[in-house]
Amino acid sequence: MVSWITGICEANGVQIYYRRTGGSKPPVVLLHGLLGNGACWTPLARALESEYDVVMPDARGHGSSSTPLYGYRYEDHAGDVIELIQRLGLSAPILLGHSMGGMTAAVAASLAGKLVRGVVLADPTFLSPQRQREVYDSDVAEQHRRLLSQDQGEVLAQLRSRHTRRSPELVELIASARLQTRMNAFDVLTPPNPDYRPLVRTIAVPILLVIGDAGVVSLETAGELQRLNSHMRVELIPDAGHGVHYDQPERFQAVVRPFLHSVVASSPSG
Repeated sequence: MVSWITGICEANGVQIYYRRTGGSKPPVVLLHGLLGNGACWTPLARALESEYDVVMPDARGHGSSSTPLYGYRYEDHAGDVIELIQRLGLSAPILLGHSMGGMTAAVAASLAGKLVRGVVLADPTFLSPQRQREVYDSDVAEQHRRLLSQDQGEVLAQLRSRHTRRSPELVELIASARLQTRMNAFDVLTPPNPDYRPLVRTIAVPILLVIGDAGVVSLETAGELQRLNSHMRVELIPDAGHGVHYDQPERFQAVVRPFLHSVVASSPSG
C-alpha cells in the first residue's frame, strides 16, 4: 500500500479523498458503504492492482473527505463519483460498490451512461419503502453516536468478538473507518431511496449483482431484477451476510474477477 497514490479531488464543492493503485491499466472505482472508507477495500485492491488501476474514494462525511452540512442523498454521492471520474480523467471505469456504495454505483451508472463500462453491485441497499422506514426509525444512528465516544481499542475489541473469521487487518481497517464516519453521513438513510427497480432497468452496461445468502437482497429479488435487465448477472455467495466481500473475500474475488475481465475484453476501449 505504501506505493499507492493518495490525493484530494474537488467534486461538487466537496473535497473527496482517494487512494489509487495507479498505472495505465483499466480503471475500477471501489465505493464503500455507510461506516466504511476507501481503505476498507485494501485486500481487494491488492488482488486487483496488477491488472487494474484501482481508485478508492472516501464518500463525503467518511474517512478523510470533507463533511458538508447537507447533501447526502444518493444523487449527491453519485454526482461526486461522476465528477471524480471526470476530474481524474478515468477512461470508462468499472464501478464496484457495496451497500450504500452499491446503490451509489447503480445511480451513477444510470446517470453516466457510457461514461462507465460496467458495474458490480455487492448487496446494495435495495430496500422496500417499509424497510427503509424501519432502518431510519431504528437506533442505528444513535448507536454510532455512542461508538464515537469510544477509543479505537474498545471498538476493535467489539468488532473482533463479533467477526472472529475476519482478518485482523480488515477488522482494524473497519474500526478506523467507523471512527472516521461523521454523524452527517447518516442522512443517507432518510427515505425515500431511489426506486431500485426502474433504476436497474435504466442501466445500459453489464451488471454483476453479488449477494450473500444472509444479506439484504434476496435471491427472489435478484431474479426479479435479472428479468428487468438482460445485462445483469447474479452470483450468490453461500455463508455470507450483508458484508459479503468481508465474510467471503476469496469467493468474492473469484466471482468478480471473471466479470471484470469479460467487461474489459468486450469493451471497444479494452
